[in-house]
Amino acid sequence: MTQAAPILLLLLLSVTFLQSGYDKIKDWKGNVSWLKGHFSETILAKQVPLALFTILILEIFSGVLCVSGIIELFTKTSSQVAYYGAILSCLTLIFLLFGQRIAKDYDGARTIVIYFVPAIMAVYILS
Repeated sequence: MTQAAPILLLLLLSVTFLQSGYDKIKDWKGNVSWLKGHFSETILAKQVPLALFTILILEIFSGVLCVSGIIELFTKTSSQVAYYGAILSCLTLIFLLFGQRIAKDYDGARTIVIYFVPAIMAVYILS
């Protein structure tokens, strides 16, 4: 299997984003409540539900594109969908990083960078 590295990277991103999206859907009120406190002193304080919905959509699309990319890599010689999944994953992580930096949650931002490294590796491998 010559596509093991991109498949494993896409699997990591799929699990990360689909689980996170599922958690947001399952406990929407709890997430909104916690995030309102997290962003209470920021420019995002009044935009929490909209920002959370935007992140939810980005995460779901990222996860679905990554899963579709895995299927594509198993069944075709093309990797276009996988590449777009990796790109969208990077953009989603940048949005999340922006939010953590705005909230001055530097530990949270550092954690997002840990996810960004494999995401950018997937982009590089698939390009």
